[in-house]
Amino acid sequence: MVLLCVLRSSRFSSLSAHLTRHFRLCCAQAGRPVQKTHYWVSSQTPPTNYVRLRATSKLSPLLFLNNGRTACCQIGPIPPLPAHSGPVLLGHLFHTSAPARAVPVPLIWLMLKPLQKLVAIILGRSIRKWWVALPAGRRQLFRDWVRRRRWHLAAGAGVTMVIVALLLLTHLDESPVTGRTRLLVFSREKYMELAALTSEAYMEEFAELLVPVTDPRHQVVERVVQHLAQRNKDIPEVSEVTWSVHVVQSPDVNAFILPDGTVFMFAGMLEVVTDVHQLTVVLGHEMAHAVLGHSAEQASLSHVVDLLSLILLTAIWAVCPRDSLALLGQWVQDKLSQLMFNRPFSRKLEAEADKVGLQLAAKACADVRAGPVFWQQMEIRDQLTGEPTFPEWLSTHPSHKNRFTQLDRLMPQALELRESCSCPALPATDPRAVFSKSVRVLLETAKHREGGGPEGARKPPRLPHIPASRPTGLPAALLAQTALPSSSNVDQEPVPSVASEFAVAAAAAAVVPAPAEVEGPQTS
Repeated sequence: MVLLCVLRSSRFSSLSAHLTRHFRLCCAQAGRPVQKTHYWVSSQTPPTNYVRLRATSKLSPLLFLNNGRTACCQIGPIPPLPAHSGPVLLGHLFHTSAPARAVPVPLIWLMLKPLQKLVAIILGRSIRKWWVALPAGRRQLFRDWVRRRRWHLAAGAGVTMVIVALLLLTHLDESPVTGRTRLLVFSREKYMELAALTSEAYMEEFAELLVPVTDPRHQVVERVVQHLAQRNKDIPEVSEVTWSVHVVQSPDVNAFILPDGTVFMFAGMLEVVTDVHQLTVVLGHEMAHAVLGHSAEQASLSHVVDLLSLILLTAIWAVCPRDSLALLGQWVQDKLSQLMFNRPFSRKLEAEADKVGLQLAAKACADVRAGPVFWQQMEIRDQLTGEPTFPEWLSTHPSHKNRFTQLDRLMPQALELRESCSCPALPATDPRAVFSKSVRVLLETAKHREGGGPEGARKPPRLPHIPASRPTGLPAALLAQTALPSSSNVDQEPVPSVASEFAVAAAAAAVVPAPAEVEGPQTS
């Protein structure tokens, strides 16, 4: 008869050299009453993390299995014991160790990706050398063999393609919120494990740049993120995630959210948003990436494209007569893959995140009309700071112009959704109209200064401050004033507005005006 006893102890693997613990093993037999036997664990003689079991009564040997948190013992038939007094040593030495966390599959794929290309290059080059070394007669025989079996080879290739298509069909998934059908080779659960590792890496990288939680910038981002999560808790992908905020002291205009809900906001982004509504739209966009699982989706497509590209890469190295030509062909193949698959797909995901992010911001009762204004400001900023501009088909993101055009097109639906969420009414002043009027005023001022001679031309054009269209009933999580170091005015914007002054004289026909420099507290 075999009885199974289970000991559960969260600290079982950390027994000290002189620690003694008592465990009560209750082993029930079928049809018999429960018998209780006292055991103790002692580690006085063996080294640390090794234990011996001693029993107070004559019982059978114990076989132990341990996975770090659960110890299982198996009791067999009672063997004959020697006739002597004193405690009897039962069992054997066993070692306990902490449970090992498995490496996420996406991380394994990322590490093996360069190795796959190397194998394809070596295989293709080996085929080429083998073919060159063949005598002319053997080459002709091989060509004849391929010609005779061309239909068999074509059938094999067709069967392979069907199998690959079936495998891809079994990995189709429905995107949350949008309901779009997509390919997911890596599950959301696997990517959450990778996100945890990525979050730890970023925390180590930004360890000395993270602003304290008492910083006003951290507090306002924290409030906006929590408010977005609270207002969109009907979405499982939002309510099931714990959202944590980290603000990085860096001039980069950037923000991103990992799939596990870890938010990284750069101080440079807080300097280009003019009010809390623009910040809500930006964070809604980044939250949409995490909710929709875009990172797993993009990695899945990249994985499939890379695997198919290995066949082409092998063929390039097998056909090209020299290594230099093969390297050139590999570079061309890589660029074509990016232009035809990776970048267009990335722009598609960005556009989808803009759409869903606008919906998340609308449900959070933000003034979604500030969204298009933000991207117009970004376009102006890039032009005045001399940022290089590339055609959209060369970029992983849509152009600023296309983004605010799309948001304008989606605005009626977003405003209708906002109204259906019992949000307070928006003010009559549309921030888009205010921004357009301010731009016209700046253009006229630039023309006037240019006509005023060198002294007027030296003064940089400045955009008038655009008042924030803040509804009085916006929830307190968004409107609660963060204590800024230089002012205690509760009506002041909790987010520092655009503070960069662009010393550029703009011609009316060629240069677009600069964003506003608002007087008030500045971020360091």
